Amino acid sequence: MEKTENTVSDVTDHVEEFLDTWYKLSLLNLTQKTTTLASAGITVMVIFISGFFVLLLGGVALSLWLGNLVDNRAAGFLLGAAFFILVMLVVILLRKKIVFPYFRNLIIRKLYDNS
Repeated sequence: MEKTENTVSDVTDHVEEFLDTWYKLSLLNLTQKTTTLASAGITVMVIFISGFFVLLLGGVALSLWLGNLVDNRAAGFLLGAAFFILVMLVVILLRKKIVFPYFRNLIIRKLYDNS
């Protein structure tokens, strides 16, 4: 009888250790995935802000250059705006075939990245 109690006690101890180890491993995996997503989010924000300023300043430079070419600064800015509207339309038309799948795959890769 005493041997059975010792065996049950040993099994209980092993189950407790297993659950504790499983909990710590799960917490570690969650922490790793969270930090990976957070760092990717910060990187995307920095790239987005930098890209915004590059496009803004590039658009102003393009508009000024076009204005000098047509000898009318207002027309240059209108031509610059027309260029960006054209780019926006291309992105909108290609969003389901190119843009959405690209970002979806990028997010899935980040979620399941084991490195």
